[in-house]
Amino acid sequence: MKKLKEIDFKILAGLMKNSKISDRKLADSIGVSQPTITRRRAFLEEKLSLDYTAIPDFAKLGLEIMAFHFTSWKPEEVEMIRQKKGFQEQDAKYLSGQTNLIFASSGQGLGMSRLGITFHKDYSDFVEYKARFEADWGAYMTRYDTFMVSLKSDRVLRPMTLKYLADHIQSANNP
Repeated sequence: MKKLKEIDFKILAGLMKNSKISDRKLADSIGVSQPTITRRRAFLEEKLSLDYTAIPDFAKLGLEIMAFHFTSWKPEEVEMIRQKKGFQEQDAKYLSGQTNLIFASSGQGLGMSRLGITFHKDYSDFVEYKARFEADWGAYMTRYDTFMVSLKSDRVLRPMTLKYLADHIQSANNP
């Protein structure tokens, strides 16, 4: 992929702050022409697979809990299931059925090797999800911990948005 230009980071930051912004308004705010924005935006959409989405107030949608699921997997079990024929397809099918799971990845920290982030309408929904997950995958895990966040709390210190990350990306990539 071609190296991103300074203008690309400005466009990305603008889109992360407001994905509905018109090319003309974005061009005015950055100080370039509208055709430049349209051309670079098309490039970014193709090369970075930009996905435009809204981040709602989850509590107002009736979701009460955001949960972070940390797991540590048995290396020998993981290697065994990876070698099973059709495992990739089975895993992809399982993940696609978890509609409240918004992120899942391997990683490291806290003695864990996987992270998943889910949303739940209430505590009962969370407990049911956790029980299903443990039933489906418990044999492969050495440890499973969760961290729950109440989305109805008045103690949210910073709401979930990409605006802050946009500022960080733009400042980190400005000479």
